[in-house]
Amino acid sequence: MTEPSLRQRFNLSRFALRYKKLFIALWMGISVAGILAFTSLDYALFPDVSFPVVVITAEAPLDTIIATEQELTQNLEQSLLSLRDLDELYSSTYSGQSVINVLFSGGTDLESATADVENILAQGTFPDETTWEVFPIDLNESPVITYVLLSETKTIPELNAIASQEILPILNEIPDVRRVNVLGLGEKVEGYFATRISFNGQEVLGFQVIKRSNANTLEVVKQVQQQIAELQTQLPDLNITIAETQADFIQSAVRATIDELILSVILAIIVIFAFLRNWRASLITALSIPISLLGTFIVMAIAGFSLQTLTLLALALVIGIVVDDSIVDLENIVRLIDAGESPQEAAIKGTDEISLAVTASTLTIAAVFIPVAFIGGTVGKFFKPFGLTVSAAVIFSLLVARTLAPPLAVFWLKRQAPKSTDIQPESVLVRFYRRAIKWSLHHRQIVLSIALLSLILGISIIPLIPQGFIARLDRGEFNIIYTVALPDRANSREPKTTQDTPESTNGDLEWLGNISRAPEKFLLRRTIKVGKELETAVLADPSVKSVLTIAGIRGEPNRGKLSVQLKAERQYDTITVQSQVRDRLPFFKDVTTSVEDIPFVETEAEKPLQLAILGDDLHLLKQTALQIQTQAQTIRGLVDLELSSSPEQRIERLNGQRVIYLSANLESEEGVEELLAQLEAKAKPILPPDFSLRRWGSADHGYQVLRRFATIMPISVILMLGVLLFMFGRLLEPLVVILTLPLAIFGSMLGLLITRSDFSIISLIGFIFLIGLLDKNALLLMDYANQLRANGLSREEALIETGAVRLRPILMTTVSTILGMLPIALGWGAGAELRQPMAVAIMGGLVSSSVLSLFVVPVLYTVLEDWWTKKPKVGDSNLP
Repeated sequence: MTEPSLRQRFNLSRFALRYKKLFIALWMGISVAGILAFTSLDYALFPDVSFPVVVITAEAPLDTIIATEQELTQNLEQSLLSLRDLDELYSSTYSGQSVINVLFSGGTDLESATADVENILAQGTFPDETTWEVFPIDLNESPVITYVLLSETKTIPELNAIASQEILPILNEIPDVRRVNVLGLGEKVEGYFATRISFNGQEVLGFQVIKRSNANTLEVVKQVQQQIAELQTQLPDLNITIAETQADFIQSAVRATIDELILSVILAIIVIFAFLRNWRASLITALSIPISLLGTFIVMAIAGFSLQTLTLLALALVIGIVVDDSIVDLENIVRLIDAGESPQEAAIKGTDEISLAVTASTLTIAAVFIPVAFIGGTVGKFFKPFGLTVSAAVIFSLLVARTLAPPLAVFWLKRQAPKSTDIQPESVLVRFYRRAIKWSLHHRQIVLSIALLSLILGISIIPLIPQGFIARLDRGEFNIIYTVALPDRANSREPKTTQDTPESTNGDLEWLGNISRAPEKFLLRRTIKVGKELETAVLADPSVKSVLTIAGIRGEPNRGKLSVQLKAERQYDTITVQSQVRDRLPFFKDVTTSVEDIPFVETEAEKPLQLAILGDDLHLLKQTALQIQTQAQTIRGLVDLELSSSPEQRIERLNGQRVIYLSANLESEEGVEELLAQLEAKAKPILPPDFSLRRWGSADHGYQVLRRFATIMPISVILMLGVLLFMFGRLLEPLVVILTLPLAIFGSMLGLLITRSDFSIISLIGFIFLIGLLDKNALLLMDYANQLRANGLSREEALIETGAVRLRPILMTTVSTILGMLPIALGWGAGAELRQPMAVAIMGGLVSSSVLSLFVVPVLYTVLEDWWTKKPKVGDSNLP
């Protein structure tokens, strides 16, 4: 018979049962190696993905902004657009000066990218006397901790002397420190310009530690803090105080995730014991969880991954798979032992029965998630560690369930006297399920109508759910970015030059003369004064612990930043405090303020919602941008609306086209996606011909990742179908699996709606996981039904008996996975907003799909078989 040989071929347990001690020793060795691997893993908030940027500043003796754009900027852009690995190209043009930012794909080597840029510039044709400088920047080289020096007796210059001679040299010797920026003296350091800083209202000197791109934040901060602790003892008359750091939140978020992971394992074990009532069998299943995770840690260490949000989410996900694989194996073995067979016989027979279904379902999960690791794009590289970690974990789960659990069962489990079926605790439920299956098989249209209705309801709920890329975090910190308007040349008292006359270029009638800027000192004084007033207003909020104010950021004396730290014990979450602070900020006619979340990639200022308005006609572009801004002000939930620049002062370009950026913050927890959709709907009717809109910044990143996920989903499903088709040798079972997957949509969407969790990339990951998880129930039912039919039972009898036998493992795996997700779904601990949507989506989807699949799978199995064989008989006993 071909099927038994195929079934035995995929039953690794037979080989493991032949060499039991060898496999147990092998897994002991893997466990020890896994412990060592785990201790070597770093902690982080997100994967380390380099974001290489090359900035070119070019100057030429050109008199107007228009002339500079046409003769310098456009020539530079045309040359640079041919660069390999180019991701984005955007520029700002001033009179006589162009600043071009070249963004390369994530992971591109910055040194080689810089060399490519320099080679292209050397070969280009530019106006006479053009000069340029090239600055390579890796955005992953971010500030990890900022200190301020406080003293009652020393002046700022004296503090600078102490810092320069006794503090900075020691910190710069730390291998993973890229540089240390001094803040508060008006010095430019590699493009960063910090003029004056104050801490809680007191003028201070500060220094900012920048890590190398490939360095771990927590490790760098740990080394820095150790050095500072020693320096503090040597400098007793100074108070070296932490003003801001990423480390505290990262550490809290990772610790919270690990705590939830441990609690998930404990709850899963409790469920297993409650069902099996056999402590030895429960112990075997319990051991399979940490051993599978330890094996995964080895892969993570070899691949250079860290314990960060996405890989920890991957580990939390696979707890359900690990539990599933071991439960199905052990439950089947225990069932046969309870029926009177010896442990050795039960292990061989039990693993033979479910080897095909368990192997097929686990491999389909790997098939689903491997494409996730290769989404592509800069942000897509974030998901490579996630996809590979999930795939590695499910493979180890399969190997543990196939090669460790059965040998342990033979050694630890004892032969039992046969038990009477009617005294088993689940017998009442089993009898009910037998009757329910029989009714369903004779009322197939009703069952399928209910399934279709659940799908329609699930889809109809989607528009009601907040949508975004990644949920906003309650980090207990945020930034306030403020900009003092540059004086308008048109209103200046200075005499106008002959260049300051209206001119027409390509249909543009604009006043684009050589705008003289106010002296730096005047702007700086104004920026400092505004910063002090903003700082006073922020410190008045009872939730605020400290404020670090920097006047003059990123080389611009008219821009400032307030880094706000909140108290650990406070009444409101970060989003609420942001709203309260925004309302109490003083109003200045010539100042724009923006209350912003901490960005995932430190770029000083980036609002979550940004829309690029592209068009060639400058006059029309400005008018259109102002009209779209007016429309955006009518959208509830958008605050701090701002246009990037005025064409009279500078011209901005994106990928070779003129652009004005409209940016906004979010007032509360509305999803970015839905607000962007509203803004685009209002903006598109305003657009003139040949104008276009494009999402920009983090909003664009999220959109691109969601598009790539939409692309890989069909690939994942095709791979899953291929695995199932290979394992079963026919299309019936794969088709039933595919058609039952939508059963999870209703529960997942309802769960997200009730908890007001975002339909984000994280919840989408949870839903993809369900695709792999849900096929296990269907395969368990169909595979055992095929075996029973091969032994002579009719189709209806086989399906009813299958339901009775497989109900307990299906309930066990469902309940254990749901309870395993419960700690994450409750949203405890730092960074819970990231993890919660995934758990909610999984829990809700499991509830609806498990309940429905128990009835829909048998019905679909018969309907498709009848359609396939053209024999619409319920009791047909022949396999197709």
